[in-house]
Amino acid sequence: MSLKPRAVNFDEVWGGLQRTVEQVITMGSIRRNEWNERFSDVYSLCVAFPEPLAERLYIETKKLLENHVRNLHSKVSSHGEESLLAEYHRCWLQFSKGTQYLNNLYSYLNSQHIQKQKFSDADLTYGSMQMDVTEQLLEIGELGLEMWQREMITPLQDRLVSVLLEGIRQDRVMAASNSPNSTIKGVIHSFVDVNMYKKKTSLQLYESIFEGALLKETGSFYRKEASALLQDCNVSQYMERVMGRLTDEELRATKFLPPSSHQRVLKEVQDRMVADHLSTVHAECGAMVSQERSVDLSNMYELLKPVPHGLSTLIKVVQEHIRQNGLHAITTLKGDNIPAQFVENLLQVHKKYKNMIGEVFRSDQQFIGALDKAFEAVVNHRPSLKQSCRSPELLARYCDSLLKKSTKGLNESEVDDKLGQSITIFKYIDDKDVFQKFYARMLAKRLIQQQSQSMDSEESMINRLKQACGYEFTSKLHRMFTDMSLSSDLNQKFNEFLKKDKKDLGINFAIVVLQAGAWPLGQTSITPFSVPQELEKSVQTFEIFYYNHFSGRKLTWLHHLCQGELKVNHSKKTYLITMSTFQMAMLLMFEKVDSLTCNELQTHTRLNDEQFSKYLQSLIDSKLLTTNAQELKGESLVNLNMEYSNKRTKFKISVQAAREQQQEVEHTHSAVDEDRKLYLQAAIVRIMKARKLLKHNLLIQEVISQARARFAPQIPMIKKCIELLIDKQYLERTPNSTDEYSYVA
Repeated sequence: MSLKPRAVNFDEVWGGLQRTVEQVITMGSIRRNEWNERFSDVYSLCVAFPEPLAERLYIETKKLLENHVRNLHSKVSSHGEESLLAEYHRCWLQFSKGTQYLNNLYSYLNSQHIQKQKFSDADLTYGSMQMDVTEQLLEIGELGLEMWQREMITPLQDRLVSVLLEGIRQDRVMAASNSPNSTIKGVIHSFVDVNMYKKKTSLQLYESIFEGALLKETGSFYRKEASALLQDCNVSQYMERVMGRLTDEELRATKFLPPSSHQRVLKEVQDRMVADHLSTVHAECGAMVSQERSVDLSNMYELLKPVPHGLSTLIKVVQEHIRQNGLHAITTLKGDNIPAQFVENLLQVHKKYKNMIGEVFRSDQQFIGALDKAFEAVVNHRPSLKQSCRSPELLARYCDSLLKKSTKGLNESEVDDKLGQSITIFKYIDDKDVFQKFYARMLAKRLIQQQSQSMDSEESMINRLKQACGYEFTSKLHRMFTDMSLSSDLNQKFNEFLKKDKKDLGINFAIVVLQAGAWPLGQTSITPFSVPQELEKSVQTFEIFYYNHFSGRKLTWLHHLCQGELKVNHSKKTYLITMSTFQMAMLLMFEKVDSLTCNELQTHTRLNDEQFSKYLQSLIDSKLLTTNAQELKGESLVNLNMEYSNKRTKFKISVQAAREQQQEVEHTHSAVDEDRKLYLQAAIVRIMKARKLLKHNLLIQEVISQARARFAPQIPMIKKCIELLIDKQYLERTPNSTDEYSYVA
């Protein structure tokens, strides 16, 4: 074949080409030689001399396709509704496949004549508004699809859509459809495929003639379905049926429709069956949540989630349910070990509802937020406005019970796990500074009395608190550990000092030196006390040693925190008893006598009435001392129990702690109040120093924002602190405004 342009008789060449085109679009049989020759014919017409015949070829091909589709339309439209879809689908499959082959046959015309005249994407996007897209030439494959839309779909669209909707309706009611599923799908997809060459508007025809009608029909069908179901079923059964309908509709959409319609159809079902009956579903929330019906709640969640604001009522009901269960778990506590019951009950409730939210509500953040709000309300619950929240104290006592040596039945890893879980409750506490005070007091006792089960566990707990609240929160706790380490070194140096000076104290003596600012050891328990003669030398020697090493420091002896071991051998057996210094001082007075009056004991020890009565009573309760008096008075006689006996030869005598604990709680809360006032004053000064001028309400808001990490400040307390700072001349009210403050530099 020669590629050189030559004169061509159009009618003669077109005659042969036309027969082949007719065979192609009807998917007829064509010999290979004939097929190859037609490529040459298309080429020769496009490069004909002296004038190319490409435009005439395009026009004749267009007429041929137009007539062919018109004939097919007449054939298809003659069929009744029962076979309309099948005949349309058969013709579409044949024609669409034929136009693909035809497009290949006309590839030279497409590339050299048509594509050069087509508008590019850039032309369509940025070109002149006067461009007429309808006038541009189409490639032969696109031309065939255009003819199909214009001559087949447009005239038949009402009938096609009506039959398609009826077929889908029959599929919904599970009736046998006259048209196979593949036919319905093929016809629907033909509305999309016929416009596939229009990249930006390929779905326009499908959406305009079919999708809108489908959504309208779907809404009408499921509106009736919902009304019928609600009359026959309760809400639980209704939700199950709706879930089934949504699943069926999702499968049906996948079976029949293009992906773009799947969510739109499902949304229509949800709107008609759920959103339109939202009040009915919401009315059952309370009963389902209170009975914790997991399956029903899971169904409700799945149904309400896609509906705007559909979950809000369910979230509120779940939050209130968790709150009520949490309060019930902590307001019915009885027995001795209330801190452990409090924490473990709360953790149990928290774990239960966290798992429920994970399983039933798919760990939805809105429900996790509801859990947090509910637990925040439970943990910070106050029985009345006048009573303070006990959660910080109870949590601190729980941690104390785990960290003490007296913990039974738990190994170190189990203790560590429980401490880790307790942080869950700690994070919900508003008054974290109250917890810090209680925890610090209890830690101080454990360290001083050497009652810690494991120093590693102590450090681990403090690190957890630091992660939750920052270094500042635990800085004093860290300094307490440092003091214990320094005291150990100091004792070693003191012993070296004794050896060097060849001094013998006559007793084993160890001391702990603590920084007053780091340790929460108030001065309230300090009482006048006459140190026993047996201890006096040790105390004086240590003071000489300490003041020689450190100048400018002052030692304050906290005798009420001291303890020692006393060997008692006045009875048949010898006992080694650990007791407080006050108890030891009293017992040592019986070294040479068997009986003393209360007045004699108190005069020698110089203890105040409260401390004297408490510690003397503890010795009487332990039966080391006896008395015949009903009530201890000045002249009451106290005797050494010469017949004392105990199964254990080594034990400890403790003091009745109930009253002491109550005093400690009161002192702790008063110390917290003082600390809060100082903290708030410092925060106000920081804010005003940075802002210089600030309105009253804005200052209150900023102070609350800064203090929130440590505690929830009361507005009256903030106002009181502002007044104090005005009196101290840190702030002043601006002359022209009653609710504005300025910083005094």
